[in-house]
Amino acid sequence: MMAGMNFDAKLEAIQAALREAGHDGWLFYDHHHRDPIAGRILGLDEQAHITRRWYYFVPASGEPRKLVHRIEQGRLDTLPGAKTQYSSWQELAAGLEAMLANARTVAMQYSPNNAIMYISMVDAGTVEFLRGLGKQIVSSADLVSQFEAVLTEEQVASHTAAQVAIDAILAEGWKEIGRRLQPSTHSAGHSSTLTEFDHVVWLSEAMRREGLVWESGPNVSVNANSSDSHYEPTAERSAPIRDGDFILIDIWGRMQKPGSIFYDITWTGVVGREPTERETLVFNTVRDARDAAIAAVERAFAKGQAIRGFEADDAARGVICAAGFGEFFTHRTGHNIAQELHGSGAHLDNLETHDERRLLPNTCFSVEPGIYLPEFGVRSEVDMLTAPGKAWVTGRIQRELVRI
Repeated sequence: MMAGMNFDAKLEAIQAALREAGHDGWLFYDHHHRDPIAGRILGLDEQAHITRRWYYFVPASGEPRKLVHRIEQGRLDTLPGAKTQYSSWQELAAGLEAMLANARTVAMQYSPNNAIMYISMVDAGTVEFLRGLGKQIVSSADLVSQFEAVLTEEQVASHTAAQVAIDAILAEGWKEIGRRLQPSTHSAGHSSTLTEFDHVVWLSEAMRREGLVWESGPNVSVNANSSDSHYEPTAERSAPIRDGDFILIDIWGRMQKPGSIFYDITWTGVVGREPTERETLVFNTVRDARDAAIAAVERAFAKGQAIRGFEADDAARGVICAAGFGEFFTHRTGHNIAQELHGSGAHLDNLETHDERRLLPNTCFSVEPGIYLPEFGVRSEVDMLTAPGKAWVTGRIQRELVRI
């Protein structure tokens, strides 16, 4: 991500990374903003009107080159490099052949067999054409992680600010449920009308007061609804929260300033009672799986050893499978976190994808295994930050089910 780095410095870093990887260059290509990754890495205007294809080739050494349509010839003028223009499809083909004349191995936002779909931005036809020119197209996945997911000190500080605010809001949110459900808070003979959506509104208002912004959510789900890992209550479709319920809260946000980084957590609890033996077993299994993944990452960074996303997922998934709940763990263990809630860096995943990308120093990601039974679901989510020689959980860690 390298926020604040001027493009000359970023270009130098990209070329060094290309040489280290053994690639001849990195070809960025976009049409109608189909590749937001390219736009972010190159620092282009996200609102620019792009109706024609553009190409920007960064060789491992030497000057970058541009290929743009004549009616949108200024689209890459903020970037260094020689510019060639085209109008016809014949000129486009000739321009690409000339641009890549001295390159054989070319990185693009492409993933073999769509294995890492988060990176697959380039259409098959473009890959086919370039292969027809004799080019070997390789995945830019590791390069994207390096230039999209690596955080600055300021961005790490923004994550910490969001963490402090959201941890406090969630802790108070559990208390608010208890206050709302106390008999003294409503008239005799009338039960509380607190719903999942009511509490979403309460949490949202609390986050706005703290200067946080976020995507859809947060999520509050009770009983069987907590078995749907992406359940979203609405004003029209929302279950009541009552004594005896099992409840899951997933909450995320970032500070309202450019370049800030998300904080994303999930906790679970019970209302007005002690957990059942089944609930305790499931929670403890999820907790232990979470801690196994955390420990695997901590050990690898402490020893200076590479650890890849699928390996951290294996550590958590192994615990859940050994306990007999493997079929109920239906998603990856974690996702990269950056300016986007689900960032472009390595995910902790050996289920939905076989993510072989390294967990890099100075990146952030969630660790959130879950078990989703028909009657209730448990997810325990924390975030981790990494640095050379160490990795750590950034906020509060749930050790037992919350009692409301």
